[in-house]
Amino acid sequence: MRISVSSDMDEPVARLLVEELRARGHEVRAYGALSPGADPRWAACSERAAREVAEGRADQAVVCCWTGTGASIAANKVPGVRAALCADAYTADGARRWNDANVLAIGLRLTSAPLLREILDAWFAGGPSTDAEDRDNVAHVERLDEDRRAAR
Repeated sequence: MRISVSSDMDEPVARLLVEELRARGHEVRAYGALSPGADPRWAACSERAAREVAEGRADQAVVCCWTGTGASIAANKVPGVRAALCADAYTADGARRWNDANVLAIGLRLTSAPLLREILDAWFAGGPSTDAEDRDNVAHVERLDEDRRAAR
């Protein structure tokens, strides 16, 4: 799977994220502080990784900043992206299942190496729900993106 990764800081957990994704067999494209010379601001690098997903150049993305909040906000401004800030495995599983999230947001401050691995395990084990109510909610969010595009 092609995964875009961004981080506004070159923190150990961000480097571990890239290593862990590659060890799991994913093709990783790094942005922000993880790519020398790139714009490391959380808004810019999160947008860049999210656009890769929205435009089909990446299957998913993982965006990181100190709390994960700014990275998730920036990613969610890109139409077609459903970014979820996940601080634990249960939330990551739910984000994939109920929200069909295609961008995982991680906070660098509180995510330990074991917790990161648990979150990634849950994220990649999960998939979109086939439940009609869940699919209807995702379709509603997609219509919000269409409304935003039409308003431009």
